[in-house]
Amino acid sequence: MLNNKHWYDMEFADSEDLHALILEAGKVRDSYWGDTVTYSRKVFVPLTNMCRDECGYCTFVKHPDNPAANIMTLSSVSETLRAGDQLGCKEALFSLGEKPELRYPKAANMLNALGYVRMLDYLRDMCEFTLRETNLIPHVNAGTLTETEIKQLKPVSASMGMMLESLSMQLMRRGGPHYRCPDKSPKLRLQTLENAGKHQVPFTTGLLIGIGETWQDRIDALLAINDIHRQHGHIQEVIIQNFKAKPGTAMASVIEPDIDEMLKTLAVARLLLDPSISLQAPPNLQQHHSDYLAAGINDWGGISPLTQDFINPECAWPNIDTLAESCTAKGFQLRERLTVYPDYLTSEYVDASIINRLIASADVSGLVTTFS
Repeated sequence: MLNNKHWYDMEFADSEDLHALILEAGKVRDSYWGDTVTYSRKVFVPLTNMCRDECGYCTFVKHPDNPAANIMTLSSVSETLRAGDQLGCKEALFSLGEKPELRYPKAANMLNALGYVRMLDYLRDMCEFTLRETNLIPHVNAGTLTETEIKQLKPVSASMGMMLESLSMQLMRRGGPHYRCPDKSPKLRLQTLENAGKHQVPFTTGLLIGIGETWQDRIDALLAINDIHRQHGHIQEVIIQNFKAKPGTAMASVIEPDIDEMLKTLAVARLLLDPSISLQAPPNLQQHHSDYLAAGINDWGGISPLTQDFINPECAWPNIDTLAESCTAKGFQLRERLTVYPDYLTSEYVDASIINRLIASADVSGLVTTFS
């Protein structure tokens, strides 16, 4: 799986020649991923929109005093899962704010009313319910996780994820977007990547660009991700996500990264990261699909026929047929994948109770079986 060639070249990373960067990134992508570009058909389950962190760009999180603050009940989770199942989704993406019960008594009381003390215990049971009652396979985005928590969640989820976002400590200072965000500590987030690697969990991570980090901060974060992957081999994909300014947030007036900045970051990420790591860019946050393909991506991430992007609800998912046409126009075929990439469809990475269900949905290439 791992390629020992070190793709990173500081001259490329500091190059102002965007065209040359893109050409080189495309070659790397083509050499490993060929002409196939993938996406995951999924349903999003925002288990709770409460969080003990207060990111300066987030509209997903609601304070417990807000009438919109909630924890999804079993009935609500079940309804969402079954609707996604009927629409042919393969993946249930559980996303949730980090440990709100540790900061807010109201959040703890809401959780207690459901019979739980910890959100992670409730999450585990909802993943187990998903496997027992539907055809969907859970993917968990629960933020920072200890080794014990990863061991708790692995038997009921095929993969996990957490955006590294940035390694910049500057962002955590007063006035920064990660001030009053204990879980955005770079040390804690890197430790989560390490913990996942120790327990061989197929893992998704990535960068959020445009939140105040420097270019060198991005390089440092990508190098750190790559180093951890070289130790454990478990980083199945890296997302390069552009910041979106939202009314009512502390960063509402911050200028978003432009397309050239996004393309340069994507291209350098492709040149820096081991070729076996899938490179993804969300297709709903900008409409430059052809440019993204040229810059070296091979995956569009999760697209849902049912649920919105709860983090960026103003940005609708693209139509799959339209996205496929964009891929075809650039010489690629769009294929549906599972929550676990083909290289990780083994009992080494996926719990024995889940692996056979994944393999049953895959063809010889490890992607979702297509019927003509």
